[in-house]
Amino acid sequence: MCAAVPRGKISVLLTEEQIRGIFRKYDRDGDRRLSKAELKEAFKHLGSHFPWWRAARALSRADANKDGYISEEELTSLVNYALKFGYKV
Repeated sequence: MCAAVPRGKISVLLTEEQIRGIFRKYDRDGDRRLSKAELKEAFKHLGSHFPWWRAARALSRADANKDGYISEEELTSLVNYALKFGYKV
C-alpha cells in the first residue's frame, strides 16, 4: 500500500528559466526593462516576505549601469541573485 502525500506539501525549486520568465512577465509596460515597482511585484509573486526590500537589494546588485532599471542585458545577474533564495513552486 502506498502512503498518501498530503496535498500542497511537495514543493520544487524554480529553475533559472522559470525565474527569468517570471521577471519578464512583470515587465508591465513592455519596455524590456524592469523598474523597482515591477521588481517588487515579481518578488511578491515569487513569495518573498518583504518584496519591496528584496526589489531594492536586487536592483542594487544587478543594475550594472545604475540607471534604476534592470535591462535585458542585466537580467542574468538578477536571475542569479534570485536563485540564491531558493524560490519554490
